[in-house]
Amino acid sequence: MKRGLICTVAAVSFAAAMLGTGAAAASADENELSFACKAAYLMDEASGVQLYAKNETERLPIASMCKIMTLLLAFEAEERGELSFTDEITVSERAAGMGGSQVFLGAGLTYTADALLKSIAVCSANDSCVAIAERVAGSEAAFCERMNTRAKELGAENTLFANCTGLPKDPQYSCAKDVAVMLRALIGHEKYHEYSHVWLEDFAHPDGRTTQMTNTNKLIRSYDGCDGGKTGFTNEAGFCLAAAAHKGDMRVISVAIGASDSKTRFSAVSSLFDYAFDNFESTVLLRAGEALEEPVAVRGSATKSIHAVPDRTLAYLRRRGTEENYTVSYEWRDILAPVSAGEAIGEAVLYRDGTEVDRISLLAHESAERYTWWEAYREGARSWN
Repeated sequence: MKRGLICTVAAVSFAAAMLGTGAAAASADENELSFACKAAYLMDEASGVQLYAKNETERLPIASMCKIMTLLLAFEAEERGELSFTDEITVSERAAGMGGSQVFLGAGLTYTADALLKSIAVCSANDSCVAIAERVAGSEAAFCERMNTRAKELGAENTLFANCTGLPKDPQYSCAKDVAVMLRALIGHEKYHEYSHVWLEDFAHPDGRTTQMTNTNKLIRSYDGCDGGKTGFTNEAGFCLAAAAHKGDMRVISVAIGASDSKTRFSAVSSLFDYAFDNFESTVLLRAGEALEEPVAVRGSATKSIHAVPDRTLAYLRRRGTEENYTVSYEWRDILAPVSAGEAIGEAVLYRDGTEVDRISLLAHESAERYTWWEAYREGARSWN
């Protein structure tokens, strides 16, 4: 790989170590942030940097926040072509019989996957969760196995799912940090945001009934910039909330588990949002899906160069008042045709004072076909001349 220095930027020093995905940044003073909940966590969405933590890896019941993973698996199944939002799903007796929060699906009736997923995101419908799980994996048990596998892939080591709804069932647990990691993966799906902003909407049944859905995440209306999240409550879990909010280029994820009442969970998450936006700011260097300005050369193709796009956003946090030196460089592969759009062709690396702290993949924005025989002959003749 070839390495070339691209830019130097000013950033902030954190009171604790390294910036980068999963690395810990400054923790708030316990006297500054104190919540009546069992665990809490605050994360910068772009970098994955921890901004605040309280009992963040303690294994606790999380109630309906486990539906974050249910939604994530459904969106990923759609991306792989295993599920379509327009699919017609016939509801089983088991799905229709789920208790707790629901939209009262009718057994034997058919609903679109889009409608079911929206009801999960908006009003935490347990019956829709099971219907989706059965459609994607054949059974809730098989779907639950996928949930646990995906959790491990995301690095959620203190998470174990026993169902797709979060209804009490042992053993089942997660932790504040793992919930934030899962929500970070979910909010990367654009379709999710079509659902997460819905406040009040009627759910239409094919038999003519309607069920009114109200968003369980009250911060959608009460906190400026909140654009997603998931509530949870059982007697075992207490009142829980995971939510995301943005201001400018900065988006953060906040989690509260085991709050004493509903008001406290919303207050705790709002306070964490305020702490993040008051004390930090984020600068985006490369934005996911946006092509880099300078193209890169391709060998063996009539297409001489292609553009690259980051697979995720590369950003750094800045804590007000202190500066450090960050650099970004590109490392390109030897790009030889054929190249398919979406293929990895290089990496962008973020350094802090010469030490690598983050690395993202750069993908081909367009395809480049291999020379035809005639093109290769013509190119060879041109080079000879």
